[in-house]
Amino acid sequence: MLELRPNCQMCDRDLPPQSADARICSYECTYCADCVASVLHNVCPTCGGGFVPRPIRPRQSWRQGWKTGLDHHPADQRRRYLKFDQADVLAHVARIRHLAPEER
Repeated sequence: MLELRPNCQMCDRDLPPQSADARICSYECTYCADCVASVLHNVCPTCGGGFVPRPIRPRQSWRQGWKTGLDHHPADQRRRYLKFDQADVLAHVARIRHLAPEER
């Protein structure tokens, strides 16, 4: 199950579980749509992969007897931050952004 991180790892914008602006890579690195589009250009600064919209976890369990939804599996509260400085991120993105995610 996804780890629903609470913030953009670049600009620290809040990304609550119901946010349609959250983007994740295959390692669940989490960024806001604005940072992905304008700074990262769809390049994860950690793995180099692309991003997809983070799925929205239902607030409650909709099937009787199933323990699903935020009431049983709440979003993570621990904020994460980018481990690279701005110059490193920009150089990394510039180096591989011309490649489609499936070619990286």
